[in-house]
Amino acid sequence: MPELDEVGGGGARSARRLFVQLLVFTGAADTAPLAASLAEAGHEAVLYADVNDPRGVGLLTCSEDPGFFPTTLRALLASPPWSSLTPRPAFTMFGRTYAIGYERDLDDTLLHKPRRHAWQPAWPWAIWYPLRRAGAFAALPEAEQRAMLKEHGELGMGFAQDDAAHDVRLACHGLDAADSDFVIGLMGPDLSPLSKLVQAMRKTKQTSLYLERLGPFFVGHAVSMVGGVAAPGERAREQQIV
Repeated sequence: MPELDEVGGGGARSARRLFVQLLVFTGAADTAPLAASLAEAGHEAVLYADVNDPRGVGLLTCSEDPGFFPTTLRALLASPPWSSLTPRPAFTMFGRTYAIGYERDLDDTLLHKPRRHAWQPAWPWAIWYPLRRAGAFAALPEAEQRAMLKEHGELGMGFAQDDAAHDVRLACHGLDAADSDFVIGLMGPDLSPLSKLVQAMRKTKQTSLYLERLGPFFVGHAVSMVGGVAAPGERAREQQIV
């Protein structure tokens, strides 16, 4: 039988996971109507101003039900003010949360932590990007793979301990047009530490030797958030980011 559950430490198992999508558009002269539309709809969402496109925006949404994206979200985006925008599908990113195998609190790992990070008003800056590992990585002995992943993890923890950068990690095997393996989101109070973390990661063995593709990179600053960090059972609320 195939293993369909997420498996954590101490025998923890869960069939629940969060699907997260980033859509990027251009043609937005004003973000206020878009933020108002998201607040009215009440779906969990982050609206980013695109740093590299003065008329660009990014829309981050999440749901445990993947059917939310081709139905409910699709209907919202087919109506004004979203319908006047031009999608940039090369920047679309879609993935699912996953467990590595040691996490004891799977609900936090799979459902809550990604929301705490991506929907954190104190961390409005974000860099999102997909990556694909070279096939040679999968052929390495497990101990060597773990050593490389540990190097990455320790770098990330160092930045997180200084509140300089925090991450969201998503698996996207078979879920995107470019056949990426993972989607990474980095967020924090300032942009430069996020760039510094990407720079530091470039020097690791995994990135320098075993990555086949990295990017494209979406760089955004959150202008509004709906839900995400709301208390359980509380109605989604809009937060304006200043």
